[in-house]
Amino acid sequence: MEHISVLLHEAIAGLDIKPDGIYVDATLGRGGHSLQIASKLTTGKLFCFDRDASAIAESKETLRSVLDKITFIQANFAQMEEQLNQIGIHGVDGILVDLGVSSPQFDDPARGFSYRFDARLDMRMDQSQSLSAWEVVNQYPFVDLMRILHRYGEEPFAKQIARKIEAQRQIKPIDTTLQLVDVIKSALPSKVLSKKGHPAKQTFQALRIEVNGELDALQEMLEQGIRLLNENGRFCIITFQSLEDRIVKDRFNEVSTIHVPRKLPLADLPLADYEFITRKAIVASEAELAINNRSHSAKLRILKKRGK
Repeated sequence: MEHISVLLHEAIAGLDIKPDGIYVDATLGRGGHSLQIASKLTTGKLFCFDRDASAIAESKETLRSVLDKITFIQANFAQMEEQLNQIGIHGVDGILVDLGVSSPQFDDPARGFSYRFDARLDMRMDQSQSLSAWEVVNQYPFVDLMRILHRYGEEPFAKQIARKIEAQRQIKPIDTTLQLVDVIKSALPSKVLSKKGHPAKQTFQALRIEVNGELDALQEMLEQGIRLLNENGRFCIITFQSLEDRIVKDRFNEVSTIHVPRKLPLADLPLADYEFITRKAIVASEAELAINNRSHSAKLRILKKRGK
C-alpha cells in the first residue's frame, strides 16, 4: 500500500524553509516529508532520524534525487540533540515530527502492529530491542496492563480487557494479534462491538505506545527540539491521538506564555521567547480527507522561536 504523507503541504509551509537552513525530519518514515524539505534546499542540510533501519533503507529510493542534501541517523528522536551535537550541529532552523506509525509498518503482517492481520505480537519500531507486545500481554501484571490500556489507549473497558487477558494467558499464551483481538472482543459488551470502528484499536494503540516508550520519548524530544531552535526557527508536530496532542499543545503553551504580576502595566509586558503559531490546530482539508484515510485524526501544531 502506498504511504501518503499526512498534512504534507501544511507542514512544509509551516516550516517556512530557508534554502540555506538546517532542518530535521525527526520521523523519516518513507521520506515523503523529507523529499519536500530537501527539494527546497540549496546549500542547506536535512538530518533525517528513524529508529527503524528498514524505513531508512526504503526511503533512499524516494529520496534518490536529493541524497546529497541529507544525512540519515538511525536513532530514536529522543536522542536528537545528542546525535546532532556529536556531528557539530547545535542549532537548527526547523524540525518536523510526524507521530503516526507509517502505513508500511502497519501493512507488514510480520511487524505485528495491526489488528487486521494475524501475526506474532510484536509492535517494535526498533527490531533490535528486546521488549515486544508479546511480553507486555503475557507477562505484565494485571494492574500494569489496566494502567497502560487506560492511560495510553484511553480505553473505557481497560479493567475488563485486562482481566480477560489475565485469564486467557493462564490457560495458554496469547501469541498472535488475532488471538488478542478475540480476547478483547470477549471482554466488551455487544453494544460496543456493534459500534463503528474496530474494538481492538485502543488496546493496540496502548500496547504500541508502551512497547516503544513513545510518550516518554515524545516529552524528551519536545524539550530537545525547543532548545535546538535557532532564532525564527519552526517546530512542526503532527499528532494522531488526543494524548499526544495534549502533551504537545500544553508544552507549546507553556514556553510561549509569560506569567507576570497582575498589576504590571500591559505596555510593560515582555514577549515570550517562543510564539505558538497554531493554538487552534491545523487539520486536513476536505480534499485530503477524501484520498487519505490516515489524515482524519491528524493535527498540526507549530511553535516558532522569536528573533531578537
